[in-house]
Amino acid sequence: MSDDTARLGAGRYIDAAHPPDSTVTSVHELTTADGTKVSGVLRVVPGARTVVTLMHPRQDLTHHVLVPELLARGYAVWTQGTRSVNNDTALVHEQALLDAAAGQVFMRESGFENVVTLGHSGGGTLFAFYHHQAALAPGERLTRTPAGRPIDLAGADMPVPDGVIFMAPHPGQGVLLLRLIDPSVVDESDPLAADPELNPFDPVNGFAEPPHSSSYSPEFITRYRAAQRDRIARLDAVARERVQNAADARRRYKSTSDPADRRSALAPRVLTVYRTDADLRFTDLSLSPNERPYGSLFGRRPDLTNYGLVGFGRFATPDAWLSTWSGLSTNANFLRCAPGVAAPTLFVELTGDQACFPEDAKTMVDALGSADRTHVRVAGTHFGGPITDGAPTGASLAAADIGAWLASRFP
Repeated sequence: MSDDTARLGAGRYIDAAHPPDSTVTSVHELTTADGTKVSGVLRVVPGARTVVTLMHPRQDLTHHVLVPELLARGYAVWTQGTRSVNNDTALVHEQALLDAAAGQVFMRESGFENVVTLGHSGGGTLFAFYHHQAALAPGERLTRTPAGRPIDLAGADMPVPDGVIFMAPHPGQGVLLLRLIDPSVVDESDPLAADPELNPFDPVNGFAEPPHSSSYSPEFITRYRAAQRDRIARLDAVARERVQNAADARRRYKSTSDPADRRSALAPRVLTVYRTDADLRFTDLSLSPNERPYGSLFGRRPDLTNYGLVGFGRFATPDAWLSTWSGLSTNANFLRCAPGVAAPTLFVELTGDQACFPEDAKTMVDALGSADRTHVRVAGTHFGGPITDGAPTGASLAAADIGAWLASRFP
């Protein structure tokens, strides 16, 4: 890894402590209600009666930094992937709920007295979505994805967990991308084409050379955010057209049995979405002020990472785009799901978060349906790193608050 690459990725990965020597670890493969296989790792320490479950819609949390912290405090830990772990090209959030349900059923069958969900970052909205749907009568649950595909949540056993922890939850992957997407793209087939009047990295529009904070005018910010919604709407239209084309091909095949129609129905028609690391708050620290460092979740130079390969929602099937990445179409929206979260809830805000800003945290906490809500703030960045070199990590500070909250409710 080059020095430049290392600097761009700084703060994303944090070394975890070692788990207690008494930890018993087992790996399990589960079958979801729709017949898909998912896997998870269960770690148990002697005497553990409560299990904390960690999931993320697209990341492997087996070695999440909080795992040994929770074990050291006497709690079992279940880390589980979805069917889309480490590859979210086809990630459909409604299917991810069936994956989460399989884990919740397994935890109940494993004999734990209490099951607590812990959602970090995108795992927060995944679990908010799960709590919302699990709390509904089966007949009231969603029956179709945003692309119109049938989803049988009614036929799934979806146990309601006993407690909820949110750590640095962003408002949902689609809502997040709505803030991140670069609206200056004028040609979806050209990664460099840009409308200069919307270019967030042009000094004429207020950009300053890093690491100096930019200063965007209110007029530019208003135009920029409206244009972001417009670009998402255009991509939604493309996705829906491709979904319809595939559906038409399926209908034709049923009547003609023409192999060409069958191939047309199966062709994925993946969307390639350029430049998705361009939230103005990454470069203008006066917007939604908190203790965050300059830069984005992917690096300290968003003017460069915005043009790179790594980023949110860069490649997606039409179904995955509408379900996960479209802030205008997704069901996986924290604020929409929060009223259905009724269990005792701890919300951990990181004071240097680059994805959940102070106004987000307040709005999200206020939207929760639980009568038992605790909101704490700890110094740290989105992934649990320290605010400054040599300071305690946000993850270690969060672990202390999480441990105290768990001890008071699930001793």
